[in-house]
Amino acid sequence: MKAFLTTGLCLILSIPVSTVWGYAVKEIAGGGTIQGTVTLAGPVPDPKAYNLVIFPDPEYCGRISNGNGWRLLRDFLVNEQGQVLNVVVLLEGVTEGKPFSLSVPRVEARDCRFSPFTTVVRSGHGIEVVNMDPVMHDIQAYETSTAMGTRVLFNSPLPFNHRHQRGDLHATHDHRPGESLVRQFQLSKKRRTFVMQCGFHAYMQSWAIAVDNPYYVLTDENGQFSIEGVPPGTYDLRAWHPGIKQVMKKQVTIEPGGNLTVDFQLPSPGRRKTALTVRTPPRFTPAALGREFTIEPLLERQ
Repeated sequence: MKAFLTTGLCLILSIPVSTVWGYAVKEIAGGGTIQGTVTLAGPVPDPKAYNLVIFPDPEYCGRISNGNGWRLLRDFLVNEQGQVLNVVVLLEGVTEGKPFSLSVPRVEARDCRFSPFTTVVRSGHGIEVVNMDPVMHDIQAYETSTAMGTRVLFNSPLPFNHRHQRGDLHATHDHRPGESLVRQFQLSKKRRTFVMQCGFHAYMQSWAIAVDNPYYVLTDENGQFSIEGVPPGTYDLRAWHPGIKQVMKKQVTIEPGGNLTVDFQLPSPGRRKTALTVRTPPRFTPAALGREFTIEPLLERQ
């Protein structure tokens, strides 16, 4: 199995750039910088809530919970000034420039949460998933779009990490990486959104947008971004967040050695219609499993 995974990863990394993307590595003189800030216009949406009792491993996964048996999925991370963390800001239409690494992005399953929540992928390449937990996960990956719906890319179990001693799952323990799961995938034409979910724990999600050049970055905790060494020219600058359905683009022109500031305001989805809300009292309690136990947020109280 290890030989198969290693060989597959090597094959993915050895695909020529020009063959897959049509992007050429070229030394650029007079590259410019595009910087700015991404803010959320409107209220921060409520997090999605999942009753831990109806999913496997409620005690272990409940180490991150709200204190009443619910795991919250906060897809919008916004500071007090409304600035948004982990928005992917990317340039579209760049055909040559700085080296474009073909590294396969790594996602960790840690404390029943995929990290990072947002990232980038490369169609025709792949993704690596590592289980850091003493419980089993199931990787379900899809491509999706608002207009064309969803298509399954792959579905693979992520086995229990045998490097852990289960013992008292409530106890703090060192996360040790299990065996890597590497899967190659090809997105359909005009589809760029990739989403991965755990088939056992629905609150475990990771989202990505496919990029075809190295001019992208994720916003920091202040919603700020900076893309440097941009070849002079006119491009579309896009801000992408999985919770925003509207395509947020601005046409930009970067002059040789220029420094351009471009800010984005993402429209808030507001109050979303979803059944994933905290209910008091919950419909299901630990008694539904035939035993009494307590879900304690020993790692993080949400």
